[in-house]
Amino acid sequence: MSLQPTQHPISAPLERKALAVELTDMLREIILEGELSPGEKVPEKALTERFGVSRTPLREAMKVLAAEGLIDLVPNRGAFIASQTEEELSDLFPVLASLEGLAGELAAAAASEAQIAEIRRLTQALRTSHEEADRPTYFAINQAIHAAILEASGNECLRRTHALVAYRIQRARYQANLTQRRWTEAVSEHERIAEALVARDAGGLGQLMKAHMLNKLHSIIAG
Repeated sequence: MSLQPTQHPISAPLERKALAVELTDMLREIILEGELSPGEKVPEKALTERFGVSRTPLREAMKVLAAEGLIDLVPNRGAFIASQTEEELSDLFPVLASLEGLAGELAAAAASEAQIAEIRRLTQALRTSHEEADRPTYFAINQAIHAAILEASGNECLRRTHALVAYRIQRARYQANLTQRRWTEAVSEHERIAEALVARDAGGLGQLMKAHMLNKLHSIIAG
């Protein structure tokens, strides 16, 4: 698959740490949007030319993404875009669903009115991005909503545990919304989640969050 010209050129000069973070974000976006396919070798030379960087910061970024489960580093062969089996996803999604369900239950009790208002605003923006068929914006807002609910739960241990699992399946979560039917269903699910949060319905919100994540799994497996 050929790489397209970047829309996010790296500004210079940047300190090494800032460069690595920016480069990691851009490489992650390329993978999540499907510009590089599962099993494809990471084209290091093309990427260094595209981003105007040396191989050193690029390889630092690849190590970060390898830890997130997006890249496989194979000794003496190079880096490859990670593939995920149905079995692996079937193991990971129920764990993430349970964590999100717990986050919903806690957030219903702990969320401030300001946090609830922000999640409602994000949900409205999610609907708009769907109506405009803006999938990258939709995904970013989707992630922001889930992050906001985790934040509202007030449980730092839960947030960190969730992040460890979420990183490993974020490409699958992104691609789960490719079909129009699933995309529309997901928006409606988010709206019901926001309604349950406003009502501070802990049990209902927990179940909605869990079901939302399991529905993503079903849509991925269904293909």
